[in-house]
Amino acid sequence: MRSRVILLLLVLAGLVAAFAPLPIQSIPPVKREFRVEASQYAYNPGEINVNPGDTVTIKLVATDVVHGLYVDGYGVSVKADPGQTASLTFIADRPGSFRLRCNVTCGAMHPFMIGKLSVGPNLLLYRSLGLAAIVFLSSFVLLARHSNLTPNA
Repeated sequence: MRSRVILLLLVLAGLVAAFAPLPIQSIPPVKREFRVEASQYAYNPGEINVNPGDTVTIKLVATDVVHGLYVDGYGVSVKADPGQTASLTFIADRPGSFRLRCNVTCGAMHPFMIGKLSVGPNLLLYRSLGLAAIVFLSSFVLLARHSNLTPNA
């Protein structure tokens, strides 16, 4: 009976860690600058993470041919010639995930040249840490119970 209660409590703790709203303090907006290299057919880095309200500057560097960068949901874009750097600045005022797309035809695989802009806190990290802590504590409890049940030699 007692082991079922402990198991039920651990399952409930896991559900709370996975689905309950997290009390995360808002971070004041800052200026963020990223250097994004565009080459056929990828952006490096492929993902940019910012907080809501941040002023984001993306410096696009085209390494091989003319490339562009269009931020879905924000309606802003920039174009860079080979070996040149072009700048794009906007305020990340919409939380969520947005595609970064090349808006200049750069070759056969052009439609697959995409990146990602994530605006908001990394909730997946916090939830993963909570679940890992629960698994660690569960293992500790189960090992302690197992050692109490095994007769000493």
